[in-house]
Amino acid sequence: MTAFTPWSALAGGMLIGLAAVLLLWLNGRVAGISGIAGGLWFAVRGERIWRVLFLGGLIAGTALWALLAPAAPQPRSGFPVSLLVLAGLLTGYGTSMSGGCTSGHGVCGLARLSVRSLVATALFLVTGIATTYVVRHLLHAA
Repeated sequence: MTAFTPWSALAGGMLIGLAAVLLLWLNGRVAGISGIAGGLWFAVRGERIWRVLFLGGLIAGTALWALLAPAAPQPRSGFPVSLLVLAGLLTGYGTSMSGGCTSGHGVCGLARLSVRSLVATALFLVTGIATTYVVRHLLHAA
């Protein structure tokens, strides 16, 4: 938290909100990343291109940020690849169980004042905090 930059966080949040609003207005879709990515595999005619463009924009935006802001926080290194793969698979399973991900529930659902999304987002946060505690303090100390 020593490198917290409220202006870049505000700008990032505004861009996420703008992307979510534009996707809803222009395409009638909620910007839930897990649903967008999952829909790539079984997309019906005309559904694949917007999904590819949206996900490509996420990747391109991240790459652009890394190029333009070399002082941006870097991901931690030293994690076993097997643990990262397991975490990704568990996250995917969790998003399918909850009917959405943090972007769908936390950004779009909360903006629509959805009680279901409020509960899902609270559970995401509690689970993330508990997982971080277990991995950093209980498993790492063993």
